[in-house]
Amino acid sequence: MTSIAALFVAAALALPAQEPPQEPDQPAVDLPTVTIEGRRLEELVADFVSEAAAPSRGRGLARWNGRVCVGVVNLRREAAQALVDRITDVMLPLGLEPKPPGCRAEAIIIFTDDGQGLAARLAEEHRRAFRTGGVPGLDRGNEALEAFVASERPVRWWHTSMPVDANTGTRAVRMPGDTDSFGNPVAPVLRVLPSRLNSQIRDDLTKALIIVDVDGVADVGFARLADYLAFVSLAQIDLEAGFAGHDSVLAIFEDPEAAPEGLTEWDRSYLTSLYCVLDDPQRPRNPDAVTGRVADAMTQDRQSAQDGPEE
Repeated sequence: MTSIAALFVAAALALPAQEPPQEPDQPAVDLPTVTIEGRRLEELVADFVSEAAAPSRGRGLARWNGRVCVGVVNLRREAAQALVDRITDVMLPLGLEPKPPGCRAEAIIIFTDDGQGLAARLAEEHRRAFRTGGVPGLDRGNEALEAFVASERPVRWWHTSMPVDANTGTRAVRMPGDTDSFGNPVAPVLRVLPSRLNSQIRDDLTKALIIVDVDGVADVGFARLADYLAFVSLAQIDLEAGFAGHDSVLAIFEDPEAAPEGLTEWDRSYLTSLYCVLDDPQRPRNPDAVTGRVADAMTQDRQSAQDGPEE
């Protein structure tokens, strides 16, 4: 060590130890108790399902069964095919398959520059397509149809459904014009299995009409719009419900900045639970109970996702 360095060391050792500066005494302050309450998963799911689900009047939730034909109108061919492909991607994990090209469209998506005007014309000129034969339980009724026409949302939709025998797939209600060879009114004959708790009747979607106002969706982005349209094509969603604050693609028009970029795990869980429950042979007789079972299945799915895979 050099002499200069030794002098520095000696000087440092000779310095008295420095006491840390003392803070002036401060009176004790009582901090308020802060309680953070997270909403239970069951409550979040129940709220989402109750807001989203919009079955036909007096019926349980419906779904597509087997194969579905999706058609897109007034969109360039390449874009239309990309939209159909995206909806197909969402369909396949649900056990659905697309029908071949040239099929008669059952889920029809129409792009227009006047959504409200088109909805009004269709509802007036083809009313029986919306109110299927006037038979109760196949759609949501006149009040919902008026809301469909009057809506100012950039995307609006209308679903129709049909009760069918889950064992045979045959229609389970009488429609106008059902007669025997002598012209007498007849109703479908079902082989009813005895059960007080469960039903062999399921509700199948028969039509989904979605009208897209192009000016209203210009800033959404094609990918997000495709996922949104897939959701409302495959499930009976309440047109007038609000989804702001939910982790769902259904919120893109209410809160575009905070809404996700596409289908979330929450959205996929809802669709999976819907199709899983309605595929269960033990279907409850009470239509309201179907919605409850979807919520239960979704809660279990979300809880499993939170817990993570088992080691």
